[in-house]
Amino acid sequence: MAEQNVTRYRIGYALEPKKVQSFIQSSLIIHAKNRGIDLVPIDLSKPLIDQGPFHCIIHKLYGPEWREQLEEFSSRNPDVIIVDPLDFIDRLHNRISMLQVVNELKICQQTEILFGIPKQVFVENPASFYECIEAEGLEFPVIAKPLVANGSANSHQMALVFNKEGLKGLNPPIILQEFVNHGGVIYKVYVAGEHVKFVKRKSLPDISEETLGTSENLLSFSQISNLTAQDQSDERVARLIEEAKMPPLSFLTEVANGLKSALKLHLFNFDVIRDSRVGNRYLVIDINYFPGYAKLSSYETILTDFFLDIVQRKQRVNSDDDLSA
Repeated sequence: MAEQNVTRYRIGYALEPKKVQSFIQSSLIIHAKNRGIDLVPIDLSKPLIDQGPFHCIIHKLYGPEWREQLEEFSSRNPDVIIVDPLDFIDRLHNRISMLQVVNELKICQQTEILFGIPKQVFVENPASFYECIEAEGLEFPVIAKPLVANGSANSHQMALVFNKEGLKGLNPPIILQEFVNHGGVIYKVYVAGEHVKFVKRKSLPDISEETLGTSENLLSFSQISNLTAQDQSDERVARLIEEAKMPPLSFLTEVANGLKSALKLHLFNFDVIRDSRVGNRYLVIDINYFPGYAKLSSYETILTDFFLDIVQRKQRVNSDDDLSA
Protein backbone atom coordinates (compact mmCIF):
# COMPACT_ATOMS: atom_id res chain seq x y z
CA MET A 1 0.00 0.00 0.00
CA ALA A 2 1.45 3.39 -1.03
CA GLU A 3 2.43 5.72 1.79
CA GLN A 4 0.14 8.72 2.17
CA ASN A 5 1.55 12.05 1.07
CA VAL A 6 1.98 14.11 4.24
CA THR A 7 3.07 17.75 4.10
CA ARG A 8 6.20 18.23 6.15
CA TYR A 9 7.50 21.52 7.45
CA ARG A 10 11.12 22.40 8.20
CA ILE A 11 11.71 24.63 11.22
CA GLY A 12 15.29 25.87 11.40
CA TYR A 13 16.62 26.76 14.83
CA ALA A 14 19.60 28.99 15.65
CA LEU A 15 20.33 28.83 19.37
CA GLU A 16 23.28 28.94 21.73
CA PRO A 17 24.46 25.42 22.77
CA LYS A 18 22.99 25.81 26.28
CA LYS A 19 19.60 26.73 24.80
CA VAL A 20 19.74 23.83 22.37
CA GLN A 21 20.38 21.45 25.26
CA SER A 22 17.43 22.73 27.31
CA PHE A 23 14.92 23.33 24.51
CA ILE A 24 15.61 20.90 21.66
CA GLN A 25 15.00 17.77 23.71
CA SER A 26 14.42 14.38 22.09
CA SER A 27 10.82 14.40 23.33
CA LEU A 28 10.16 17.61 21.36
CA ILE A 29 11.96 16.35 18.25
CA ILE A 30 9.93 13.12 18.23
CA HIS A 31 6.60 14.75 19.02
CA ALA A 32 7.11 17.40 16.33
CA LYS A 33 8.27 14.83 13.78
CA ASN A 34 5.16 12.72 14.35
CA ARG A 35 3.04 15.74 13.47
CA GLY A 36 4.90 16.75 10.34
CA ILE A 37 7.46 19.16 11.81
CA ASP A 38 11.17 18.60 11.23
CA LEU A 39 13.40 20.61 13.57
CA VAL A 40 16.60 21.41 11.69
CA PRO A 41 19.71 22.86 13.37
CA ILE A 42 21.22 25.89 11.67
CA ASP A 43 25.00 25.59 11.40
CA LEU A 44 26.34 28.79 12.94
CA SER A 45 29.75 28.24 11.33
CA LYS A 46 28.22 28.65 7.85
CA PRO A 47 26.33 31.54 6.23
CA LEU A 48 22.61 31.31 6.88
CA ILE A 49 21.88 32.16 3.24
CA ASP A 50 23.51 28.87 2.19
CA GLN A 51 21.24 26.77 4.41
CA GLY A 52 17.68 25.54 4.14
CA PRO A 53 15.13 25.24 2.79
CA PHE A 54 13.07 26.36 5.79
CA HIS A 55 9.42 27.19 6.29
CA CYS A 56 10.25 29.04 9.51
CA ILE A 57 13.29 30.05 11.54
CA ILE A 58 13.30 30.38 15.33
CA HIS A 59 16.31 31.93 17.01
CA LYS A 60 17.76 33.45 20.14
CA LEU A 61 20.97 35.02 18.90
CA TYR A 62 22.01 38.66 18.89
CA GLY A 63 24.74 40.89 17.55
CA PRO A 64 25.37 42.73 14.27
CA GLU A 65 26.65 39.69 12.37
CA TRP A 66 23.53 37.61 13.08
CA ARG A 67 21.30 40.59 12.29
CA GLU A 68 23.00 41.01 8.95
CA GLN A 69 22.61 37.31 8.15
CA LEU A 70 18.91 37.36 9.04
CA GLU A 71 18.27 40.47 6.95
CA GLU A 72 20.03 39.00 3.93
CA PHE A 73 18.23 35.68 4.29
CA SER A 74 14.83 37.39 4.65
CA SER A 75 15.38 39.60 1.60
CA ARG A 76 16.09 36.55 -0.54
CA ASN A 77 13.49 34.31 1.12
CA PRO A 78 10.51 36.57 1.94
CA ASP A 79 8.17 33.59 2.40
CA VAL A 80 10.21 32.16 5.29
CA ILE A 81 8.79 33.24 8.65
CA ILE A 82 11.30 34.65 11.13
CA VAL A 83 10.29 34.14 14.77
CA ASP A 84 10.92 36.83 15.80
CA PRO A 85 12.38 39.93 14.06
CA LEU A 86 15.32 41.35 16.02
CA ASP A 87 13.92 44.88 15.93
CA PHE A 88 10.95 43.72 18.03
CA ILE A 89 13.04 41.56 20.37
CA ASP A 90 15.36 44.50 21.11
CA ARG A 91 12.64 46.24 23.13
CA LEU A 92 12.90 43.51 25.77
CA HIS A 93 16.62 44.08 26.20
CA ASN A 94 16.02 47.36 28.03
CA ARG A 95 14.26 47.18 31.40
CA ILE A 96 12.70 50.60 30.92
CA SER A 97 11.24 50.09 27.43
CA MET A 98 10.36 46.51 28.38
CA LEU A 99 7.73 47.53 30.91
CA GLN A 100 6.56 50.77 29.29
CA VAL A 101 4.41 48.70 26.95
CA VAL A 102 2.46 47.34 29.93
CA ASN A 103 1.19 50.82 30.77
CA GLU A 104 -0.01 51.20 27.17
CA LEU A 105 -2.35 48.21 27.42
CA LYS A 106 -6.09 48.76 27.70
CA ILE A 107 -7.17 46.01 30.09
CA CYS A 108 -10.94 46.11 30.53
CA GLN A 109 -11.70 42.49 31.42
CA GLN A 110 -12.29 42.99 35.14
CA THR A 111 -12.91 46.50 36.44
CA GLU A 112 -12.16 45.47 40.03
CA ILE A 113 -8.59 44.52 39.12
CA LEU A 114 -5.81 47.09 39.50
CA PHE A 115 -3.07 46.47 36.96
CA GLY A 116 0.27 48.02 36.12
CA ILE A 117 3.99 47.92 36.88
CA PRO A 118 6.05 48.78 39.99
CA LYS A 119 7.48 52.26 40.36
CA GLN A 120 10.96 52.35 38.90
CA VAL A 121 13.63 54.82 37.95
CA PHE A 122 16.79 54.75 35.85
CA VAL A 123 19.92 56.02 37.60
CA GLU A 124 22.91 56.93 35.44
CA ASN A 125 25.44 57.91 38.09
CA PRO A 126 25.87 57.54 41.89
CA ALA A 127 25.47 61.28 42.51
CA SER A 128 21.84 61.19 41.38
CA PHE A 129 20.68 58.22 43.51
CA TYR A 130 18.78 60.19 46.14
CA GLU A 131 17.43 62.73 43.67
CA CYS A 132 16.00 59.99 41.42
CA ILE A 133 14.49 58.04 44.32
CA GLU A 134 12.76 61.09 45.75
CA ALA A 135 11.51 62.25 42.36
CA GLU A 136 9.82 58.89 41.75
CA GLY A 137 8.56 58.53 45.32
CA LEU A 138 10.36 55.23 45.87
CA GLU A 139 10.62 53.82 49.37
CA PHE A 140 12.98 51.17 50.69
CA PRO A 141 13.44 48.32 50.10
CA VAL A 142 14.09 48.58 46.38
CA ILE A 143 15.36 46.07 43.84
CA ALA A 144 18.43 47.07 41.82
CA LYS A 145 18.53 45.64 38.30
CA PRO A 146 20.89 46.19 35.35
CA LEU A 147 19.40 48.28 32.54
CA VAL A 148 20.32 45.64 29.96
CA ALA A 149 18.28 42.43 30.00
CA ASN A 150 19.78 40.29 27.25
CA GLY A 151 20.06 36.95 29.04
CA SER A 152 23.75 37.37 29.84
CA ALA A 153 25.12 36.56 33.30
CA ASN A 154 25.56 40.27 34.05
CA SER A 155 21.92 41.02 33.23
CA HIS A 156 20.87 38.72 36.08
CA GLN A 157 23.03 40.44 38.72
CA MET A 158 20.36 41.97 40.97
CA ALA A 159 20.20 43.09 44.57
CA LEU A 160 17.73 44.01 47.28
CA VAL A 161 18.60 47.39 48.80
CA PHE A 162 17.25 48.07 52.30
CA ASN A 163 18.41 51.63 52.94
CA LYS A 164 20.44 54.57 51.66
CA GLU A 165 23.67 52.96 52.83
CA GLY A 166 22.95 50.01 50.58
CA LEU A 167 22.96 52.29 47.52
CA LYS A 168 26.71 52.75 47.99
CA GLY A 169 27.23 49.13 46.95
CA LEU A 170 25.64 49.67 43.53
CA ASN A 171 27.33 50.54 40.25
CA PRO A 172 25.15 52.64 37.92
CA PRO A 173 23.79 52.75 35.29
CA ILE A 174 21.07 50.77 37.01
CA ILE A 175 17.31 50.45 37.43
CA LEU A 176 15.80 50.86 40.88
CA GLN A 177 12.38 49.23 41.22
CA GLU A 178 10.07 49.30 44.22
CA PHE A 179 9.89 46.02 46.10
CA VAL A 180 6.30 44.95 46.66
CA ASN A 181 5.47 42.22 49.18
CA HIS A 182 3.72 39.50 47.20
CA GLY A 183 3.51 36.45 49.42
CA GLY A 184 6.68 34.83 48.10
CA VAL A 185 4.88 33.60 44.97
CA ILE A 186 5.25 34.73 41.37
CA TYR A 187 2.90 33.93 38.48
CA LYS A 188 4.67 33.16 35.24
CA VAL A 189 2.71 33.40 31.99
CA TYR A 190 4.22 31.68 28.95
CA VAL A 191 3.11 32.71 25.47
CA ALA A 192 3.72 30.76 22.25
CA GLY A 193 1.60 32.43 19.61
CA GLU A 194 -2.04 31.71 20.42
CA HIS A 195 -1.10 29.34 23.24
CA VAL A 196 -0.88 30.65 26.81
CA LYS A 197 0.22 28.64 29.85
CA PHE A 198 0.20 29.75 33.51
CA VAL A 199 2.33 28.46 36.38
CA LYS A 200 3.14 29.44 39.99
CA ARG A 201 6.73 29.62 41.19
CA LYS A 202 8.72 30.52 44.30
CA SER A 203 9.72 34.17 44.55
CA LEU A 204 11.47 36.52 46.98
CA PRO A 205 10.03 36.34 50.50
CA ASP A 206 8.06 39.22 51.96
CA ILE A 207 10.06 41.83 53.86
CA SER A 208 8.56 42.78 57.21
CA GLU A 209 9.16 46.08 58.99
CA GLU A 210 11.12 44.14 61.60
CA THR A 211 13.34 42.55 58.95
CA LEU A 212 13.84 45.92 57.28
CA GLY A 213 15.17 47.40 60.50
CA THR A 214 17.61 44.59 61.31
CA SER A 215 18.77 43.43 57.88
CA GLU A 216 22.00 44.17 56.06
CA ASN A 217 22.20 47.23 53.83
CA LEU A 218 22.20 45.24 50.59
CA LEU A 219 21.76 41.61 49.58
CA SER A 220 22.37 40.09 46.18
CA PHE A 221 19.66 37.75 44.99
CA SER A 222 21.95 34.80 45.62
CA GLN A 223 21.96 35.81 49.27
CA ILE A 224 18.22 36.24 49.63
CA SER A 225 18.04 32.86 51.36
CA ASN A 226 19.69 34.61 54.34
CA LEU A 227 16.41 36.43 54.92
CA THR A 228 14.23 34.72 57.49
CA ALA A 229 15.94 31.45 56.60
CA GLN A 230 13.99 29.52 59.17
CA ASP A 231 10.68 30.55 57.60
CA GLN A 232 11.85 29.59 54.12
CA SER A 233 11.88 25.81 54.58
CA ASP A 234 11.11 23.69 51.53
CA GLU A 235 7.84 22.55 53.11
CA ARG A 236 6.68 26.08 53.83
CA VAL A 237 7.59 27.29 50.35
CA ALA A 238 5.75 24.36 48.75
CA ARG A 239 2.70 25.11 50.87
CA LEU A 240 2.82 28.81 49.97
CA ILE A 241 2.86 28.01 46.27
CA GLU A 242 0.14 25.39 46.55
CA GLU A 243 -2.17 27.67 48.54
CA ALA A 244 -1.59 30.76 46.39
CA LYS A 245 -4.68 31.54 44.35
CA MET A 246 -4.09 32.12 40.66
CA PRO A 247 -5.17 35.49 39.28
CA PRO A 248 -8.27 35.24 37.05
CA LEU A 249 -7.12 33.29 33.99
CA SER A 250 -9.28 35.43 31.71
CA PHE A 251 -7.39 38.47 32.99
CA LEU A 252 -3.95 36.88 32.44
CA THR A 253 -5.00 35.78 28.95
CA GLU A 254 -6.11 39.30 28.12
CA VAL A 255 -2.77 40.69 29.28
CA ALA A 256 -0.92 38.01 27.28
CA ASN A 257 -2.82 38.83 24.10
CA GLY A 258 -2.35 42.55 24.67
CA LEU A 259 1.40 42.17 25.11
CA LYS A 260 1.68 39.88 22.10
CA SER A 261 -0.04 42.46 19.93
CA ALA A 262 1.87 45.45 21.34
CA LEU A 263 5.29 43.77 21.27
CA LYS A 264 4.67 41.99 17.93
CA LEU A 265 6.35 38.90 19.39
CA HIS A 266 5.36 35.23 19.37
CA LEU A 267 7.64 33.65 21.99
CA PHE A 268 7.91 35.27 25.42
CA ASN A 269 6.82 35.07 29.03
CA PHE A 270 6.03 37.66 31.66
CA ASP A 271 6.11 37.60 35.44
CA VAL A 272 3.17 38.85 37.51
CA ILE A 273 2.94 39.42 41.26
CA ARG A 274 -0.03 40.18 43.51
CA ASP A 275 0.44 43.06 45.93
CA SER A 276 -0.07 41.62 49.43
CA ARG A 277 -1.29 44.99 50.69
CA VAL A 278 -3.91 45.37 47.94
CA GLY A 279 -5.18 41.91 47.03
CA ASN A 280 -6.63 42.91 43.67
CA ARG A 281 -3.49 44.77 42.48
CA TYR A 282 -1.35 42.87 39.97
CA LEU A 283 2.01 44.05 38.69
CA VAL A 284 4.08 42.88 35.71
CA ILE A 285 7.70 42.96 36.83
CA ASP A 286 9.57 41.32 33.95
CA ILE A 287 9.18 40.18 30.32
CA ASN A 288 11.58 37.66 28.76
CA TYR A 289 12.07 36.60 25.16
CA PHE A 290 12.11 32.87 24.28
CA PRO A 291 12.05 31.66 27.92
CA GLY A 292 12.59 28.15 29.29
CA TYR A 293 9.54 26.43 27.81
CA ALA A 294 10.91 23.00 28.64
CA LYS A 295 10.10 23.69 32.31
CA LEU A 296 6.42 23.45 31.41
CA SER A 297 4.58 20.17 31.47
CA SER A 298 3.64 19.05 27.93
CA TYR A 299 5.77 21.79 26.41
CA GLU A 300 6.27 19.53 23.39
CA THR A 301 2.57 19.76 22.51
CA ILE A 302 2.39 23.53 23.06
CA LEU A 303 5.42 24.28 20.88
CA THR A 304 4.46 21.83 18.13
CA ASP A 305 0.97 23.34 18.00
CA PHE A 306 2.61 26.75 17.71
CA PHE A 307 4.89 25.65 14.86
CA LEU A 308 1.93 24.21 12.96
CA ASP A 309 -0.13 27.36 13.52
CA ILE A 310 2.64 29.54 12.10
CA VAL A 311 3.46 27.57 8.96
CA GLN A 312 -0.11 26.57 8.12
CA ARG A 313 -1.37 30.15 8.52
CA LYS A 314 1.34 31.30 6.13
CA GLN A 315 0.38 28.53 3.72
CA ARG A 316 -3.29 29.64 3.79
CA VAL A 317 -2.32 33.27 3.18
CA ASN A 318 -0.19 32.29 0.17
CA SER A 319 -3.02 30.12 -1.15
CA ASP A 320 -5.52 32.99 -0.83
CA ASP A 321 -3.08 35.32 -2.62
CA ASP A 322 -2.78 32.84 -5.50
CA LEU A 323 -6.56 32.59 -5.81
CA SER A 324 -6.98 36.37 -5.89
CA ALA A 325 -4.17 36.92 -8.40
